[in-house]
Amino acid sequence: MPVQDQAPDAADIVWRPDAGTVQAANLTRFMRTLGIDGFDALNERANRDPAWFHDALIRFLDYRFMRPYDRVLDLGDGRPFAHWCVGGMTNVVLNCIDRHRGTPRHALPALVWEGEDGTVTTWTFADLDRETCRLAWGLRRLGLGRGDVVGMVLPNLPHAAAAMLAVAKVGGIVLPMFSGFGADAITQRLNDGQARALITVDGSLRRGKPVDAKSVVDEALAQCPGVQHVVVLSHLATPHGWTAGRDHWWHELTAGAPDDVAAVPTEPMPADDPFLLMFTSGTTGKPKGVVHSHCGFPVKTALDLSICMDLKPDDRFLWMSDMGWLVGPMLVFGGLLVGATVVLAEGAPNYPEPDRLWRLVERHRVSYLGLAPTVARLSMSLPASALAERDLSSLRVIVSTGEPWTPDAWHWTFERIGRRRVPLLNFSGGTEMGGILTGTVIHPLKACAFAGPVPGTGADVVDGDGVSVAAGVTGELVMRTPTIGLTRGLWHDRERYLQSYWSRLPDLWVHGDFASRDADGMWYVHGRSDDTLKIAGKRTGPSEIEALLMETGLLAEAMAIGVPDPIKGTAIVCVCVPRPGIDEAAAAKTLSGAVAAGLGGAFRPARVVFVPELPRTRNMKLMRRVVRAAWLGEAPGDLSTLVNPESVQAIRAAQQG
Repeated sequence: MPVQDQAPDAADIVWRPDAGTVQAANLTRFMRTLGIDGFDALNERANRDPAWFHDALIRFLDYRFMRPYDRVLDLGDGRPFAHWCVGGMTNVVLNCIDRHRGTPRHALPALVWEGEDGTVTTWTFADLDRETCRLAWGLRRLGLGRGDVVGMVLPNLPHAAAAMLAVAKVGGIVLPMFSGFGADAITQRLNDGQARALITVDGSLRRGKPVDAKSVVDEALAQCPGVQHVVVLSHLATPHGWTAGRDHWWHELTAGAPDDVAAVPTEPMPADDPFLLMFTSGTTGKPKGVVHSHCGFPVKTALDLSICMDLKPDDRFLWMSDMGWLVGPMLVFGGLLVGATVVLAEGAPNYPEPDRLWRLVERHRVSYLGLAPTVARLSMSLPASALAERDLSSLRVIVSTGEPWTPDAWHWTFERIGRRRVPLLNFSGGTEMGGILTGTVIHPLKACAFAGPVPGTGADVVDGDGVSVAAGVTGELVMRTPTIGLTRGLWHDRERYLQSYWSRLPDLWVHGDFASRDADGMWYVHGRSDDTLKIAGKRTGPSEIEALLMETGLLAEAMAIGVPDPIKGTAIVCVCVPRPGIDEAAAAKTLSGAVAAGLGGAFRPARVVFVPELPRTRNMKLMRRVVRAAWLGEAPGDLSTLVNPESVQAIRAAQQG
């Protein structure tokens, strides 16, 4: 059942777009082309007629086809299995690379890469086109092509972009994996994905230390009989084994490729055929294989990034994320489709300098920045002088996703990074479909809020019966309309797909997040609906508790979880990362009192404990279900995505202490 919304309340507007920003916005141009007067009217028409909307979207983006589609949308198999661009033939590479041939953009920078050691490499669209074609030529020599799954374990190098593009160019399906995975995680995904080949690197740097990637891959492949070929990029000489006949150096495989890119054709593919397979971790069971198509993922990504959040061809676009998470492919395919310059960085946002992310923005004149709220919270501990020294004037738009903001982190980012002039746009969705809710540059901003739904998703907030709830009431976030970017199911698991997303409410995609709308029509996300805490008969979300904890100024990070309690049913435990120099005993009392003062005595935490760090993925997303499982001594599910698995033992030690 829905509950009265308690967090965050309708804050004052902190930023308004000027007339020039509104007139120049991609969203304004799109609505003007369609003859639509206003964002709400656009959403209403898109919800009522999704075929009209998506056809207009494809035409506005000039998304190209080798053969035009007969119908943009076919719902003959039901909403969960919508078919898009029926009868059309296309390829994502036609639209991201080939379309720029013969234009001035072909000579402009497509990728700018910086290594941990400060080395900078720039590839133009022509350079990327050439490298993509050379590898595609080599893959075809190995007998790889239509429908073949090719795994990828590569750090953020320019070659990672070329590898994804080359696999798609020959009609294959790229399976990107986190470059820091251990052997077991790689084995599971390669076998589940039925991969025929793998692209990797000999070694790379991670926080200043050489990482022998090829040896980890070799260990994984001992249990992967289906993988027939391994392509190895020579990047950082590290000791590793070699299997003759199976292993191929990238540079040797591509050595005989023709110089003329036109001699390496792009494979025409049925528009709704898959080119991208992303495994996303589940709370229980095996990771889920999310399937994205040639016409679906790029069109939806361009809708999210370019039309809603105003990515433009002259932007320099940085979003530090491994290619094994959806943000990596969004950065590459979305950025290149728009014609922007993608900025890639090896390693972490806080190494080798704690303020490295902001140095990257300054050095490469980044105008369009993506980040997770966790990255902002980590930067809040930087000395004020460190940020004052950075020239961040190139920033035009900041976008954020991955988890709900706390108000203090949102305001800090808006004020200290954006200097109150740069819109900080919230963006929420998932690996399965990209964005559901978005900010825009034509709407005013409130802290932690969204302007509204991404058009074409039919986003709504409903009660337990699927009925829309009123403003100020929290309910389940759902989609009423299948969007073109929605996964084409789960890889070889139709029933799990239906059970996971479509079984709770008839004909509705249930996303698993709590959300609400305020009286001004702005939207809020309050965290996962299965994270809701019910204390002594009263319900709240963890984000409310965490906001109160962070407002004390004593913490770098905080996470609230619910644990069984014989009296209340559920009790609150706060697992916190303290700021340096904090007296933990005194801080625990202050933090406990802050929660009780903010929400009432019934919500006073049963325990407040301190740990060095919270478990997080490489793209900085905090893992609440891992914290709860570690505290309760339960099996935590899939841990392969964690960048700091040692944090689990620290939580268990804190619980026992």
